[in-house]
Amino acid sequence: MAILGCIADDFTGASDMASFLVKGGMRTILYNGIPSVPMETQDIDALVIALKTRTQNTENAVSVSLQAIQWLQKNGCTHYYIKYCSTFDSTETGNIGPICDAVMDYLKVHYTLLCPALPVNGRTVQNGNLYVNGIPLHHSSMKDHPLTPMWDCDLKKLMEPQSRYTVYKIGNNPDQWNPPHSDPHYYLVPDCENEEDCRKIVEYFGHETLLTGGSGLACTLAKKLLENRNTLPGSRKNRDPATGNVLLLAGSCSETTRKQITYFQNHGGYSIQITPEAILDPSWNIRTFWRDIQKKLQDHHVLIYSSETPERVRQIQETFGDVSCKLEETASSLAQFASENGICKIVSAGGETSGAVTKKLGFQSFIIGESIAPGVPMMIPKEKPNMKLVLKSGNFGQEDFFVRAIQLLDAK
Repeated sequence: MAILGCIADDFTGASDMASFLVKGGMRTILYNGIPSVPMETQDIDALVIALKTRTQNTENAVSVSLQAIQWLQKNGCTHYYIKYCSTFDSTETGNIGPICDAVMDYLKVHYTLLCPALPVNGRTVQNGNLYVNGIPLHHSSMKDHPLTPMWDCDLKKLMEPQSRYTVYKIGNNPDQWNPPHSDPHYYLVPDCENEEDCRKIVEYFGHETLLTGGSGLACTLAKKLLENRNTLPGSRKNRDPATGNVLLLAGSCSETTRKQITYFQNHGGYSIQITPEAILDPSWNIRTFWRDIQKKLQDHHVLIYSSETPERVRQIQETFGDVSCKLEETASSLAQFASENGICKIVSAGGETSGAVTKKLGFQSFIIGESIAPGVPMMIPKEKPNMKLVLKSGNFGQEDFFVRAIQLLDAK
């Protein structure tokens, strides 16, 4: 029976969290949305539910989050984690605050943590402020995010406008972590700059019913929750081979993903860009486009990308309006065509793109395998065990990520 239940605000965030739980020794299953039918969880330590609540209507985001927590509760979980992006992706009105408030109320806990840190990927908290590779959040490339532009790095200032509860910064000294008891509900922001800080935070707060944050605490939390439980190693080996070349799809406009695309191209990778001008042209036909890709896949790994610079994104929005849904639909349809035509290795870069891909493919549960980069595992759909998927957040992965992903998928 599962110990830990986690809800995540998008699919790549869920796979990120799940990968670190596996690293910590937990047998982990990731669900794409709340399962509609009973699931066998007897031999599982952690259940992770991928939602799409980051930019969803707030009322609906809160409602589905509570439904997910209730499902996890019914399936035996005793500890819960609200996973959001390590760059605290949220507007001034939500949805991190409203979701955390509602879950805290439902579980009847008086306080919980806000800990978005992921030190291994350069996301750290110092004096209650969030940094990306040493740069204050609102001065990093995330300031130009098209959906959730970052306007401050102070977690208290980011959270309190969207929450009903007070936020307290508590530094990095456990001797000063005794929570205040005057407020009925509140949040605590510990500093977290390295893995040792993660260990200290989990040692002090890991027994709590509810925690919230990025995936930085996940590995250590998994180990702590398993201390009194006999368990098998968290990663599962799947021996069904996935043959053929790899289809790579990139929709993220993050600086990280754009550098990964450039690296792939500069090292001989075959790539095709899809643009709003092309897909909005009445003469454009996605099935014809797919047939061209299918021919290329016979001899090459193929990268299809729509990623653009912030300046180009603004130009596109001024000219065409919001075409992100159309681009996501295009990417997800290509993934579906690939699956239907025997392509068993797919990589997707970008949270929204990956969410659209998994929805189109229709898989509901995934075994979490080996990681290509911190927070980016290979995933095996339980419904199609010869398929291997890699779905990453736009900001994750090394510059040579696509090359690494191909190497791992080719080796399996």
